[in-house]
Order: sequence, then C-alpha cells, then structure tokens
Amino acid sequence: MKLGIIGAGNVGCACALAAATRGSAREIVLVNRTRKTAQAVATDIRYGTPLGPRVDIRDGDYGDLAGCGVVMITSGINEKTGGATDRNDKEGRLKLLDKNAAIYRDIVPRIVEAAPHAVLLTVTDPPDPLADVAREAAGHGKVMSAGTFLDSQRFRIHLASHFGVSPAEVDAMVIGDHGTSQVFVWSAARVGGVPVAKLLKDRGEDAAAMHAQLEKDVRYANITIIEGHDASQYGIGIVSARITEMILNDERATIPVGSLQKPYGVTLSLPSVVGRGGIEAVLAPELSATEREGLEKSAESLRQALARVQR
Repeated sequence: MKLGIIGAGNVGCACALAAATRGSAREIVLVNRTRKTAQAVATDIRYGTPLGPRVDIRDGDYGDLAGCGVVMITSGINEKTGGATDRNDKEGRLKLLDKNAAIYRDIVPRIVEAAPHAVLLTVTDPPDPLADVAREAAGHGKVMSAGTFLDSQRFRIHLASHFGVSPAEVDAMVIGDHGTSQVFVWSAARVGGVPVAKLLKDRGEDAAAMHAQLEKDVRYANITIIEGHDASQYGIGIVSARITEMILNDERATIPVGSLQKPYGVTLSLPSVVGRGGIEAVLAPELSATEREGLEKSAESLRQALARVQR
C-alpha cells in the first residue's frame, strides 16, 4: 500500500503526519516543489515512526510515485495567503480557484505519467472544482475531492457539544461543496438514533436559532482556526488520511466526499461508497425541499466558479 502526497506546506505536512501515525499506508512518498523541504519533513516524521505502525516515509520526485494507490494533492495557495478569510465574502474558498487551477494543470499530468492507476484525491482549496480541473488534466475519472467529509465531522462535533454527548453518538452530514454554500442535512441528523428535531422540540429550544448559530460555527470554522493559528490543517490532515485508508484497504465505507455528479455537471459531495477504485457508488439521500434547493444552489455556485477557469 503506497501513498503519494504532493505538497509539503501546512496541509501537506498535516496529511503526512496523520497518515504516518495512523498507519494509513505502508509506504509514503512526499513530493514538493523544493525537494529539500520534502526531505526535511519526511526525515522529521521518520524519527517518530518506531513508536507507531510500521511505515516508510521518504521524499521523492514525481517518478517515485510509481505504484501509488492514492496520490493526495495539497499544493497551492492557501486561504490566508489567498485572502479567503472574510466571513462576508460569499465566494469564500472559491477565490483561490484561478491560481490553484493553474498549479493543478502543471502537476497532475506529471502524477498521471508516473502513477496512471492511482486515485487522485484533491485536498487543496477549493477541492471540488479542483477535482474537475484534475479530472480534465488527468484524462481519467479516478478523481475525487475530500469534499464535505471534514465539514461533516465539524457538524458532528458541534451537535455533540450542544447535546452533551460523545461525537460517536451523532449521525449527521454536510453535502454539496466544501465552502460557504454547503448544505446541512438536518432532516437526517440524529443523536443516539433520535432525530435532532425531536430532541430540540422536547427541550423547548428554538430550532431555527440553533440551526443558524451551529451552521455559522461550522461554515466558518476554518476562518476561526486561521485567526488563531495561521492555517487550518490538522483536521483536514486526519480526514484525508482516513479517506486514503478506505481506498487502499478497499473498505467500501460510506462517507460524504466529492465526485463528479453528472445531474449537476460538477464535483460535489454526496454520501459515497469509497473503495479501491475511489468512488464506487453514490447514494441519493432523502432531502427536505429546503435541502434540495440548497444543494442546487451549491452546485450553481460551483458551476459558475468552474466556468471561469475552463478552457
């Protein structure tokens, strides 16, 4: 099981550390524009590997990606550098698309030349339209984005905090895009199997107010993190490592991640079966009328963003 990680910035380092400590792959190759940086990061992590699952982490060039089952792409301009940290800017992470699309068009062909059968996982923001750019550059469909998997964990964490339970007892997901137009599937959210709507009613809480505050906390969690610490990196590192495990181990686990949704014409997140081939199947969740409308709006925002960088 071999994993490639492109980019040794904040997110790439977090992905590499999470994958190494979790034992997500037996072999990890870290590729960066400046190889000395990748070498330093791989060496630093390697010194801690005797204390965890057996893993060989090293730096390399694109040719060293040969045999990878998954290649994570984390290269690009981040939110702080790209000026995507204004809560009042509806475009959000989509501001980063133009510059990062150019970077992807440069590196994806190199990845495919070395590892033509690898699943490509786009982690760079905005990951959903960048998956569409990567798919075009790769010339194949084994491309997926980290999508709303992280957003869904944030949703679970905030619901767990609100109700005073373990996040493990919360079943909730976010779909659509990993951005400001993401859709919270309140109609299916449950705590210990009990619908959140019932719990709020039983407690006499104002559901609309609670929804609004929690969505705000989750939607702008990245900005809150960046305001206190230069980058939002560790959460995405952990969830990206977990996605890698699902692929390399052919787990066929069902999570909300991004893939091309032909009815919408763009990559967005829906509950998907993840296995060795990447996205093995996409499930159609039952949605309320409001949630369906929100999903269409999410798709439209992605279509508009993608249109400006398509050739």
